[in-house]
Amino acid sequence: MNTTFTTRKLTTMGLLAAISIILVWMIHFPIFPATAFLEYDPADIPIIFATFLYGPLSGFLLTVITSVIQGVTVSAGSGIYGIIMHILATGCYVLVAGLIYSKWKTLKGMIFALICGTLCATAVMGVANIFITPIFMSVPTDAVIALLWPFIIPFNLIKISVNSVFSAVLFKALERIPLLKHNHI
Repeated sequence: MNTTFTTRKLTTMGLLAAISIILVWMIHFPIFPATAFLEYDPADIPIIFATFLYGPLSGFLLTVITSVIQGVTVSAGSGIYGIIMHILATGCYVLVAGLIYSKWKTLKGMIFALICGTLCATAVMGVANIFITPIFMSVPTDAVIALLWPFIIPFNLIKISVNSVFSAVLFKALERIPLLKHNHI
């Protein structure tokens, strides 16, 4: 294996993890005041960027690392619940989007990959909220199910779609940088 590539990849992924953590620390707010625990943050943008550069497994690894670091630092209030939910949502998103983009590296492929990743993560989070949120918030499952359509599903669609748009625009703008061209999978 090329040591320069490995060092460059690890350095880039470390920087993207740091950017992800800084973004969630600086920018986080509820989209719907009625469900303040559902906060928008742009932390997935650097993670999907890493996914497009190095593939879905690298994106998933970065998801796990940043989820744990965020969960014990800037998002410590949500504890293990936040870590699990972040790994599920972002993990699903990067695995699906990354697999599709690794096979179809065009703008259309990227858009299709991000749409599929968004829809998959939204579906997974709908199910995950039914099972995990009642435990975390000590509420009946029926109460969470009642929140699915008016808040949880729209929240995930909005958050992941916004992050997808920013990711696509930034990635397309920055992929012209020679350093990034050589890192492309």
